Amino acid sequence: MQNYFHLTMDPREINQISALGLAHCGDAVFELLVRSFLCSTGKATTRDLHRLTVSYVNAPAQAARVERMLPLLTEDELAFYRRGRNAHVHAVPKNATHEQYSKATGLECLFGALYLAGKLDRINELFLSTMEDTNAV
Repeated sequence: MQNYFHLTMDPREINQISALGLAHCGDAVFELLVRSFLCSTGKATTRDLHRLTVSYVNAPAQAARVERMLPLLTEDELAFYRRGRNAHVHAVPKNATHEQYSKATGLECLFGALYLAGKLDRINELFLSTMEDTNAV
């Protein structure tokens, strides 16, 4: 039986997934990390959890956070980030510039690729590097 909470896909399999497919998966991974972070740190009341989650996972916030992460990435990780950043998207949300949305898609693509590869410790390490200044939303 496949364990979808802990995948270890082969790099060739991951490379066959489109950048936007990886970003789709990485979006969920990043949001789950943010939700877990908010619940475990007691940063918000139940009423404010959704609002705070959105403030961390929107494109402008992700774009700002990825800037802190870039110096920590390996060449392989940078390749996934660039793949997502350079993906052709058809629509950009009103609250983000095209550049912010591209950077956020790059972050999500990276997190999707790492998740599918089973590199959970690395995902956590990179996530924590973006959460150093939790007031910078």
